[in-house]
Amino acid sequence: MVPTVEWKEGIVRILDQSRLPDKIEFVDCRDYETVAIAIKELWVRGAPAIGITAAMGVALGAQGLKALDYDTFQKGVLEIADHLAATRPTAVNLFWAISRMKRTLAALKDESIADIKRLLVAESQAILDEDIAMNREIGRHGNAVIGQEQTILTHCNAGALATGGYGTALGVVRAAWDAGKKIQVLADETRPVLQGARLTAWELMQDGIPVTVITDSMAGALMQRGKVDVCVVGADRIAANGDVANKIGTYSVAVLAHAHGIPFYVAAPSSTIDLATANGELIPIEQRDPREVTHVRGETAIAPDGVGVDNPAFDITPARLITGIITEKGIFVPSELAARMRNAV
Repeated sequence: MVPTVEWKEGIVRILDQSRLPDKIEFVDCRDYETVAIAIKELWVRGAPAIGITAAMGVALGAQGLKALDYDTFQKGVLEIADHLAATRPTAVNLFWAISRMKRTLAALKDESIADIKRLLVAESQAILDEDIAMNREIGRHGNAVIGQEQTILTHCNAGALATGGYGTALGVVRAAWDAGKKIQVLADETRPVLQGARLTAWELMQDGIPVTVITDSMAGALMQRGKVDVCVVGADRIAANGDVANKIGTYSVAVLAHAHGIPFYVAAPSSTIDLATANGELIPIEQRDPREVTHVRGETAIAPDGVGVDNPAFDITPARLITGIITEKGIFVPSELAARMRNAV
């Protein structure tokens, strides 16, 4: 897979996912403001990838600060962090990664400014490397819930494109495929931005994993006909009680899976688990540009001018609809998540 985001010779290089699958193009971010635009405009998306990008954005912004004393330098870095934190409200990895960069900054108070700048870059790289390692562990654990010759339904894109590499939900798929299981994937198109049709399908095709794109409205009919064996999705934030915020339409898939007796799993690293948020009702839901709904890829109009539009980017799937949450630390029953995760630290 091409890298989603990387630190390269003093810049943050991002794969522009808004161009996929038509073009593979990279954006070289030379300042933190461009990194913020990349997050806001979905050039980079997926909770883990957003967190990694924000961390690198903090490190990038720090390089340009002219301060010679720690207090002035710290003030500048914190302002950069706040700017990046304001880009998207739902994905908790964004705030987790920025908080980690702030802690690193605080721990380096007695170092020279030059060393602090270097070590902030190293910390952002560590976040990337750790994410890839966590994804592979998620895949290893998740492989256990995938049977031979099963059809897996997924929603949105929770693959290498949404992470540092390998993927969460698609990490489970990759692990099953690598284990020799003759699986196939059904990818919901995932309106309105079409991450399933554009990104998940493209990503799996690169690996030679059988994938079929379906419209979001087809999932129930295929379940009714016995064409779906298991559902695996990613997450943008998981509350302490096991409620999950993920791409809009995930709740519908979970309800349908529950009605048809089909296991429904969520795959996510521990950095996506927000133990400070008690339940899904407290998770902020991002509202996005109405044009995403009224136009396809911002170009072709599919609705009349002036029509009212509601465009929440995420919905909440209650813990009661989730069979298990697959993390790098193991698979947890949602109701036991908080206690088990605290014990696993």
